[in-house]
Amino acid sequence: MATDTTAIDVSAPEVMASVDSTSPSAEFIIADITCDDAWVSVRADDAPLLDDWR
Repeated sequence: MATDTTAIDVSAPEVMASVDSTSPSAEFIIADITCDDAWVSVRADDAPLLDDWR
């Protein structure tokens, strides 16, 4: 069992999105910047458009 724990307030997540165009194929990244390792990415060409969410 972990003895060094940290309480995290998940009541106010801060989610951001960005396109990383530094790699050979651009990546669309969504991340909760209040949590470590809380992110997901897809190829930018495969990311849904906002119009598709209506």
